[in-house]
Amino acid sequence: MSPIVITLIILAVIAAILIALYFVGNKMQKKQMEQKEQMDAAAQQTSMLIIDKKKMKMKEAGLPKIVMEQTPKRFQGMKVPIVKAKIGPQIINLICDDGIFDDLPTKGEVKAMISGIYITEVKSIRGKKRNTEEGPKKKGFAARMRMKQRELQNEYAKEEKEKEARKAAKQTEKAKKEKAKKITK
Repeated sequence: MSPIVITLIILAVIAAILIALYFVGNKMQKKQMEQKEQMDAAAQQTSMLIIDKKKMKMKEAGLPKIVMEQTPKRFQGMKVPIVKAKIGPQIINLICDDGIFDDLPTKGEVKAMISGIYITEVKSIRGKKRNTEEGPKKKGFAARMRMKQRELQNEYAKEEKEKEARKAAKQTEKAKKEKAKKITK
């Protein structure tokens, strides 16, 4: 076989892999958006006192047994942002969204949106404030990538809503035209 044929075969395989990854990624992103909508629908606003926050493995976090049973084995060893908070008289371990983990103050009161054991959004922070004299902390590579991913997901969600709105507008326009045709006949 000549080197040109081998190169073409390798390029074809790489192209096929990239196309497959595009479609799988698109499908996973739509699934994630649906799950986020469900979480937002089930979210409740609560006031809590943040006692401690750490990034630790799910096995060591002290989460409820049912959560650990439902989590796949490969994810149980991953480090996730865990917040120990006092909600009312109970002290509970909660999983926090990566984007708001750095904003949560320790030993401070927070009003947050909670969906199950997952903190999705922080509404207001009261108590200890971070030192503003230090200046902004330099973010690591992973934090920058998570922030960029969140921005892209928000942009994608807006685009999807706009598409749905345009589609609904076209359908109403079409229905009006058909109704006008029926009236003139």
